[in-house]
Amino acid sequence: MTATRLFLRAFLAMLAASLLAATAHAADTAWTLDRLMSTLARNKSGRATFTETKTLSIAAQPIESSGELVFVAPDHLEKRTLAPKPEHLVIDGDKLTVERNQRKFTMPLSQYPELGAFIESIRATLAGNRYALEAIYKVAIAGHGDDWTLTLSPLDARMQKVVSTITLEGTRDVLRSVAIRQADGDHSLMRLQRVPGN
Repeated sequence: MTATRLFLRAFLAMLAASLLAATAHAADTAWTLDRLMSTLARNKSGRATFTETKTLSIAAQPIESSGELVFVAPDHLEKRTLAPKPEHLVIDGDKLTVERNQRKFTMPLSQYPELGAFIESIRATLAGNRYALEAIYKVAIAGHGDDWTLTLSPLDARMQKVVSTITLEGTRDVLRSVAIRQADGDHSLMRLQRVPGN
C-alpha cells in the first residue's frame, strides 16, 4: 500500500469517527419528551414573575396583567395577579380557590373539565408528568440544545371548541412562556421570569 492510500484510509477513518461523534452529540442535545419530562420533574418547586397579554375579539386593545406564579410538585399551583386588579388563584389537586374583590370561592375542577385541562397543561408540564399531559393532549416536542417547545393539542372534542393549541417554551428545566390560541381566534401569551433562588 502506498503512503497516500494509508493516509487516505486514516483520514477517512478519522472523518467517519468524527461524524459519528457529531451525530451522537446532536442526538444527545435533541429534546425528546422523556428527556424533557425527566428534566422538569427534578424541580420540586418554583417561583416566577409573569406578564400576560391577552388579545380578545371583544376588547379594542390587548389586556395586560402581571404578578407571580408559584408551583410546588406535584399539584399545587398559585397565580397571584397584582396588576391591573388583584386576584389570587390557588389550585391544590382537584380544588380551585379564587380570591377577587374581597370575595373567596372554591370549586372542584372535576365540574369544569375544560378549565381543568388548561390548568393541567401547566401543572403537568412543571411536574414533568408525561402521562397526565398525554391523557388530555396530543403532545409534540421540538428543540435542540438548551431550548425546547412543547405544543399541546386537545384530544377532547369539548376542549377543542375552546382551545386550539397551547405552546409552552423553555430552556432546560425553566418554563419561559405559555401561549394559548383559542378556537375563536383569541389568544394570550404569558412570559415568565424565574425568581432567583428558585
